[in-house]
Amino acid sequence: QVQLVESGGGLVQPGGSLRLSCAASGSILRINTMGWYRQAPGKERELVAVITSGGSTNSADSVKGRFTISRDNAKNTVYLQMNSLKPEDAAVYYCNADIKVDIYYGRQYWGKGTLVTVSS
Repeated sequence: QVQLVESGGGLVQPGGSLRLSCAASGSILRINTMGWYRQAPGKERELVAVITSGGSTNSADSVKGRFTISRDNAKNTVYLQMNSLKPEDAAVYYCNADIKVDIYYGRQYWGKGTLVTVSS
């Protein structure tokens, strides 16, 4: 059973920083792309940033220059460093990972989400 567990969310003032973490556990053969998505109230879930197993990254224009995604393959963990946070960054942040559990089977997994609130 594969699980993704996020941590690091919370309340921060505008201009502040947070670091999110997401650890994958369970019967894992290989993790391909990992990423972060977010969903604000009344809005659709959107891509924030993704990172391949080789370290290539891509991020939404709205967070470029402020958010940095990274991963530790040895720990099966992906991070999202969020700086210069704005009220519009407030959302539930979800971790996503493309995980192979054996040579035949793999799929996308999602964490349960961690809430980020940006308010003074």
